Amino acid sequence: MTDRPLRIFTAILETETNTFSPLATGMRSFERNQILRGTAKLSPDTEHGRRMLAWRLAGTRDGHHVIESIAAIAQPAGRVLQSVYELLRDELLNDLRAALPVDVVLLGLHGAMAATDEDDCEGDILQRVRQIVGADVAVGAELDLHCHVSTKMVDNATAIVTYKEFPHDDIIAMANELYVICIAAARGETRPVMAIYDCRIIGLWPTTREPVKSFVDHMRRAECEGILSVSLAHGFPYADVADVGAKMVVIADGDMERARQCAAKFGRAFWDLRAAARWDAVPIDEGLDAALAAAQGPVVLADSADNAGGGAPGDSTFVLRRMLERGISNAASAIYYDPMSVDLCFEAGVGSTIDLRFGGKLGVTSGVPLDVRASVRGLRSDHEQHGLIGPVSLGRSAWIEVEGIDVVLASERAQTYAPNAFTGVGIELSTKQIIVVKSTHHFYHHFGGLASRVIHLAAPGTLRSDFENIPYTKRDSRYWPRLDDPFTGEC
Repeated sequence: MTDRPLRIFTAILETETNTFSPLATGMRSFERNQILRGTAKLSPDTEHGRRMLAWRLAGTRDGHHVIESIAAIAQPAGRVLQSVYELLRDELLNDLRAALPVDVVLLGLHGAMAATDEDDCEGDILQRVRQIVGADVAVGAELDLHCHVSTKMVDNATAIVTYKEFPHDDIIAMANELYVICIAAARGETRPVMAIYDCRIIGLWPTTREPVKSFVDHMRRAECEGILSVSLAHGFPYADVADVGAKMVVIADGDMERARQCAAKFGRAFWDLRAAARWDAVPIDEGLDAALAAAQGPVVLADSADNAGGGAPGDSTFVLRRMLERGISNAASAIYYDPMSVDLCFEAGVGSTIDLRFGGKLGVTSGVPLDVRASVRGLRSDHEQHGLIGPVSLGRSAWIEVEGIDVVLASERAQTYAPNAFTGVGIELSTKQIIVVKSTHHFYHHFGGLASRVIHLAAPGTLRSDFENIPYTKRDSRYWPRLDDPFTGEC
């Protein structure tokens, strides 16, 4: 056991890869979110900046020496170009070699990054880190809960923790939890061992509603003497990789059998609540009917299938087209990624009425473009919205009105997190009957106080809600809801 100051190496490299997305992830995708180096990592204005700052503050408080490497995050999209992945990965690894000797490595990884020639980027990174630092250094990884936990990850990490909440409002809390576990391990105070349990379930599970909310509370209560961490890795359904699917990850102090038993207990409990927790999404017209029938608005409709935060293009037209066909007005919809249309609106200016073709540009899952007569109601050259941790840039953005529906067009691709995605360009939301947000569930906290009701739509798009029919080629078919009992293979 040691009480000397420790040398802590920190880095962040992450994106969530939707292998069905038509959009490739290149260097520009990372640069849009800033690749932080040097003192820029101390900025609290970005998600990766705040996590790096949290680790630095904790390490400094405890008298340790913190060495920081790259911090890079890309908006979710398709596979990362192999050359880009290797360039960023190798920068991290070269920084680690230069920092040796180290006692602790803390990494912010997503858990669902896939490159052109590498399905398990996080496993690859952790394996290479372990080869550099040796067996005795504490290596920890904080993962998004929408991750794929592989054997390679577990074999090469001292500790893996995931966010517990969806929406992810505990990113900093879990970064701090990882810090505590790894510092204790490096000092010899604990001996973390990890076990995983494959729940054989694929789906989406917001933690803001029952029964998953109580399940997360139960996980927290189990983190007592001997059990250091309990994580439910939800998995990211929109990735054709071998390890896709929900898994329990349990870290125990020196007792592998206890870790296995705890992981299996929680895994079986999650299996038992699968039907009650099943993702609830309705067809477009059913959602619109319910919204129109509501005694008061606004009703928030989530166009989950076109969530840029899950790798979708963010320009699908299916829901808006149906609203226009039905003559629905007193509504608002955001965020549509269409830089070309934004340029046309800026050229025309506020107060003009123009013929505009927008949306439906980036692939078959985007539908076809809408040809409309649009009034340009507002323009902003540096629009942004509140995100999970800090502000999210939308770049040059335009508010257009089309047949009584207010639409936000943006030149930076992002899901809709918060009402200021609308109000920041001048749209008043409180009087709307319907608000359509292109997001899966991260919008929930910011819109919860505004919405009279929230409805998730099962619209066409890149993020399907029929999980049993996602065309996987690398994962075996033994999972629910594809099979009623994937543990026996019975339909």
